[in-house]
Amino acid sequence: MILLSHPTVNAFNRALAEALERAGRLAAFHTTITFGRRSVAVPRQRLRHHPWRELGRLTTQRLGWRNPPGPFGIDAVYRSLDRAVARQVGGARAVYCYEDGALATFQAAQERGLPRFYELPIAYWETTQRLLRAEAERWPEWAFTLQSPDDSAAKLERKARELELADLVICPSRFVEASLPPGTPSIVAEFGSPPPVDPPADRREDGPLRLLFVGTMSQRKGLADVFQAMRLLDRRDVALSVLGTPLAPWSFYRGACPQFTFESPRPHREVLRLMDSCDVLILPSIVEGRALVQQEALSRGLPLLVTPNAGGEDLIEPGVTGWLVPIRDPAALADRIAWFADHRGELPGMRQAARRMAATRSWDVYTRRIITAIDELCPAAHE
Repeated sequence: MILLSHPTVNAFNRALAEALERAGRLAAFHTTITFGRRSVAVPRQRLRHHPWRELGRLTTQRLGWRNPPGPFGIDAVYRSLDRAVARQVGGARAVYCYEDGALATFQAAQERGLPRFYELPIAYWETTQRLLRAEAERWPEWAFTLQSPDDSAAKLERKARELELADLVICPSRFVEASLPPGTPSIVAEFGSPPPVDPPADRREDGPLRLLFVGTMSQRKGLADVFQAMRLLDRRDVALSVLGTPLAPWSFYRGACPQFTFESPRPHREVLRLMDSCDVLILPSIVEGRALVQQEALSRGLPLLVTPNAGGEDLIEPGVTGWLVPIRDPAALADRIAWFADHRGELPGMRQAARRMAATRSWDVYTRRIITAIDELCPAAHE
């Protein structure tokens, strides 16, 4: 029986919690809140809620405090959950925790001889900081958008200690796995995709090539490189839409790229609907874990134009499901955008290939990979 812990409920830990429950392997799922978009199909008797700090954090955010300090800060939420879970590891055969919320639980599990599984959602902190520092030097005017973690020495020590205590690290992409210190035991379990969807009957095929960028409007996601590529390209038959949260005044973004259409953040189903009207997803990220938007786009028939650091290198069959370009290379981006614009006749076939690729990356595949790894390392987790 496996104790699963995560501060929030998102697509990947929801899939794992529900798969463990279906297999009769879930001892308990510890999290903060499980209503609305954070709901999870796990019986109440195996849900353990620790809501108060997270509710305080969400309330202060609604009042306009983006990153509240003190008892309602994100670090306080993670540490509080971790301490609570550490007190309740008895009865489990293994524990599975998330980065920054694992140390106390892992220490308690180690004392009981329980195997410890560690989910690392993004590149290890040393790689992340190195890449973002270099990016701040390359694009100093965009440095404030990088949202580079200003982590204390104590927090970085916690991260290092969590990794040391882990018996196995679960990574969402090859990029994340490659960021780990040498010798770290790890596997790659790629996230799942939504079920592929046929194109809408009223889809328009005329007009300019429609590029779609989805994500926080930051250079961590490569937006400055997208804008630079558009300037290099300077073609009227290419249109860029940007869906995301601005981190700067509009004058900043319009100064970088006068010609783009802003799409405000919206419910997930409406994001997918917007994808139905676009041709290509562009995401030249500098550092990610595995950007789920890539697989959502594939499921709607959009080929990808991405970097390996977006975490979806395995999704790219060059010229079939899209193109992979190096990070920090606007000229390469412009070249591949031009390829799409000059090969519009290839897009129908690429849309079909995109949907086929999405179908091979299901949440069942993701959860089976993790559960198999747990069983190999810890046969007693069956009990």
